[in-house]
Amino acid sequence: MENQLLGPQEIRELAAVLGIRPTKTLGQNFVIDPNTIRRIIAAARIDPDETVLEVGPGLGSLTLGILDAAHDMVAVEIDPPLAEQLPLTVAKFRPGAEERIDVVLNDAMKVMELPKIPTALVANLPYNVAVPVLIHLLGQFPSIEHALVMVQDEVADRLAAQPGSKIYGVPSVKANWFCEVSKAGVIGTNVFWPAPKIKSGLVAFKRRPELLSDVSRQLVFDIIDAAFAQRRKTLRAALGPWAGSSARAGEVLDAAGIDSSLRGEKLDIFGFIKIAEAYRDHFMEQA
Repeated sequence: MENQLLGPQEIRELAAVLGIRPTKTLGQNFVIDPNTIRRIIAAARIDPDETVLEVGPGLGSLTLGILDAAHDMVAVEIDPPLAEQLPLTVAKFRPGAEERIDVVLNDAMKVMELPKIPTALVANLPYNVAVPVLIHLLGQFPSIEHALVMVQDEVADRLAAQPGSKIYGVPSVKANWFCEVSKAGVIGTNVFWPAPKIKSGLVAFKRRPELLSDVSRQLVFDIIDAAFAQRRKTLRAALGPWAGSSARAGEVLDAAGIDSSLRGEKLDIFGFIKIAEAYRDHFMEQA
């Protein structure tokens, strides 16, 4: 017999008990469809020995599914009533499993350490902070080997975009520093309460087996930010403010073997790494 997952009735009853109405401020849209939870868990490919990190567990829809698949988990929740309720919900629907979950009351952007070492990230990320939260967690917790997140469909497309596409940009490149990224599906609006106006997308991440370069990640990210700050400009012009002048940017690009007339959207993460390495090796001492 399959374990019960939370449906519309259970979610609304929990919300009523807590006096909670989902808020736009916290980007709350609670999943009320058990089949969607099963789909997410299947796509996440969680190993039974894994420790999973969930961000924004809300009322616990996805949490129960994760606990069914994983060894144990950590849930980071910013909303105090939700954080307090989550272990009680787990104890009610999965008696005994509350011992396998740690609930951390905090803003995911501010989390620097966790009570357990996560090997996977599975989350329905709040639309308004999805990308910065994702980049922060991948950077802060290198133990995360793979991830599956649900985000606004447009954001999912951006994260998985390839060089040369109109939607390829900062999120695409930065995510690729850490992981190989692919889109893993689309989720309709009627599986949420309240129903958002736009569809959601699932994005899968597989951590690269080793760092792409020993160059500073911050340096690479600064170059990426500069390149896309004015994405219609050539790299020579766009990187001018970062390098100190367009002429200096041209010298760095020449040293990196990158055509300075290209736009940032044409470069993959390896191109940006070449620029950072050239700057480090030939120009940083002069700076």
